[in-house]
Amino acid sequence: MQPFPVNRLKSKALELGFNLVGVTPALPSAHLDAYLRWVEAGMHGSMGYMARPDRIARRRDLNVILPGVRSLVVVGLDYATFVVPQAALNDPGRGRIAAYAWGLDYHDILTPRLETLAEWLCAQSGQPLQQRVYVDTGALLERDHAHLAGLGFTGKNTMLIHPRRGSTFFLGEILTDLTFDAYDTPNKATMCGRCTRCLSACPTDAFPQPHVLDARRCISYLTIEHKGWIPRDLRPLMGNWVYGCDICQDVCPFQRFALPTAETAFHPDSLDRAAPPLVDLLALDAAGFHARYSSSAIERIGRERLVRNACIAAGNWGSEQVVPHLEALLDDASPLLRGHAGWALARIRRDRAQIRRALDRETAAEACADLAATLAALQDS
Repeated sequence: MQPFPVNRLKSKALELGFNLVGVTPALPSAHLDAYLRWVEAGMHGSMGYMARPDRIARRRDLNVILPGVRSLVVVGLDYATFVVPQAALNDPGRGRIAAYAWGLDYHDILTPRLETLAEWLCAQSGQPLQQRVYVDTGALLERDHAHLAGLGFTGKNTMLIHPRRGSTFFLGEILTDLTFDAYDTPNKATMCGRCTRCLSACPTDAFPQPHVLDARRCISYLTIEHKGWIPRDLRPLMGNWVYGCDICQDVCPFQRFALPTAETAFHPDSLDRAAPPLVDLLALDAAGFHARYSSSAIERIGRERLVRNACIAAGNWGSEQVVPHLEALLDDASPLLRGHAGWALARIRRDRAQIRRALDRETAAEACADLAATLAALQDS
């Protein structure tokens, strides 16, 4: 099998709209042991799939994913837009959404292009290639592989940072049994120096040390990946974030080099797409949620989690405007929403009688426990 000219691959990737592309041999991640220690410490939280033996085996040896794999093609696509006023994002009456989810679902943008690139490789090589395409879905440590492919270094916030583009870009990969005539040189392991802005700015102290993220305290994990009850001590620290968090990226000095994306699909079609009013989110039913977010990455967390997050943001806002919506949620079919709505109402009105009534009619054990804790906190204050 003849090595394929890497420059032809890169030209085609750029032609397809990708901003970054690198190629690295299909070797295990250099930081696999650190990942295993992270899992052993339980910092993956409720993301049990990260600790599954079959997924760890794939990270340990990419041949488990694709037998005979020789190379990993890694691409990046910018998503920064800079079109939403910071004042609107910081408005406590609006729920803040991480910038990567302002537009269309990135999976739907990157995956077809990666598949096109993989098909082009097969046609141009003239060989029956074995290939797999991933966009944030495969059991591989993609930021580590992207580092090895020359796309950036690992920041203290655990993000992959390109020294001339910042960290606001998506990653995608092609695993292939094709070899190339040259492979990229890894970036420096880190270029953060003495800077600790990201660590200091995190409102929930999610970084126990540089380059280590405790997902259990991360706002992005709590609002997206975590399906259950948000720890009560973290709720007041979450501000108005309802989907993801950008804080540790926004404060990074390398973000001053971030370029606005040319991909219009990532632009929000309105201010409400980036920072929807909390009263609107609290009023969402299943049909309204689907109508609003069916083309967005937000769709995957479902109505229950998004409204749960909005309850916390509403409690942190403290405005009477949300009270009628929160009171309606006390009778929602979801115990998770009933409990979080009670917490928010207590933050706003501090009405022990109202929480007592909600507790007296509650039948779900976890909701009872949360409402009881809310009532106890009111009595102690």
